[in-house]
Amino acid sequence: MSNVLVIDDDRSVLRLIQNAFREQPDIKIVTAGSAQEGFSLLETAKADVVLLDVMLPDLSGLEAYRQVRAIDSKLPVIFITVGGTSDMVIEAMKLGAFDYLLKPLDLQRVREVVGQALEMRRLMHVPVRVHEKGALEINGDSLVGRAGQMQDVYKAIGRVASQDVAVLILGESGTGKELVARAIYHHSHRSNGPFLAVNCAALTESLLESELFGHEKGSFTGATSQRIGKFEQCTGGTLFMDEVGDMSPLMQSKVLRVLQEQQFERVGGTQTIRTDVRIIAATNLNLEQMVGEGKFREDLYYRLNGFTIKIPPLRQRREDILLILEWFLSRFRRELGKEVHGISPDALDMLLNYSWPGNVRQLQSVLKQALVQSTGPVLISEFFPTELRQQAAAHSESENGSSEKSSDFQAMIEDRLRAGSRNLYPRLPKRWSESSSRQSLRVRRAINRRQPIF
Repeated sequence: MSNVLVIDDDRSVLRLIQNAFREQPDIKIVTAGSAQEGFSLLETAKADVVLLDVMLPDLSGLEAYRQVRAIDSKLPVIFITVGGTSDMVIEAMKLGAFDYLLKPLDLQRVREVVGQALEMRRLMHVPVRVHEKGALEINGDSLVGRAGQMQDVYKAIGRVASQDVAVLILGESGTGKELVARAIYHHSHRSNGPFLAVNCAALTESLLESELFGHEKGSFTGATSQRIGKFEQCTGGTLFMDEVGDMSPLMQSKVLRVLQEQQFERVGGTQTIRTDVRIIAATNLNLEQMVGEGKFREDLYYRLNGFTIKIPPLRQRREDILLILEWFLSRFRRELGKEVHGISPDALDMLLNYSWPGNVRQLQSVLKQALVQSTGPVLISEFFPTELRQQAAAHSESENGSSEKSSDFQAMIEDRLRAGSRNLYPRLPKRWSESSSRQSLRVRRAINRRQPIF
């Protein structure tokens, strides 16, 4: 549940915003008619976003904004104003306000801006933990892995986080590039500033330009109001640009100018806007090869490549699959309300031998699908997608009766449950505290003995 605090003395505005989110049960609107009432609600309501009227009866909007930031420096604040060019709004944007909304309010625009602010709040507020040893925590987001290549990633994050340089993260889709970017942000001196992400491959050139730089009212068809771009919203913070290799040559040149001069103009505007943004870029493409082929600007490549972090694909760190499975299983069974506590040997063997072209993201999706399909306390191979079972069958076609064994195994577990047995899920000792080679040996023994894992 996300809480949005609206501070405005106009009751019609409060009702309008409440109606805008009436069909979104995951968003709760909390209202206040004055600045002082709003300050009291900030802590009790645990607001994730604040909508703040410029003209309040007891305090100016700018002073109210300063006090809100003093209470919570990471809280996104959206101004509500009758005029988008007032000195107060301009000053607030300079100080780090997220955006502003014009009266009369456009409900679609309200939902859009609040949604963006809530996403920024989540990215800023939820830390990214590194799990390389010790007990796993299932709250928040995590980088999970103990393989040597992942140790190198953790070391790289530690080295570069405090250095105010551009970072280029390289890795296949689904390896966790955004998690690495957020880990860098959370350990940097910009952690009190905003963190925003934009996927350069998901938007057309014109939409990406507007998303990054903003636009002025009337600058193109459909530009009914001024819009603040990511470079302006992110001043003092960190901007994560995913899939930068997919940018057009024109966008590459415009981004290069921002990196060189730390200034830009909105689309259709003439005012030069200064910014102070740290760039973390990521791609699954080979930028060096693209530079050689003339598809990516060499000068932009060197600007982005202040420090490089390479994330290994999951198939190159198979010793981490068990740890990742354990973490996701603990997380998803709580989210989905499933009493699933183990994975059958056949299913585990299938998961360990799969190539995982979609990496950790695919493993996450596959495990969640299996949990949704599950009908007992142990995940068996029949609960997993067909393509995994087909590859497993091709890998071990000499073995017969694996499906029947899995079904027999499930029946055995259910019989033990009816008998009241508590010894259903033998665990590997000490949460995988042994070396990778000993882990693999123990897993193989468990599979051979047809014992459930976890």
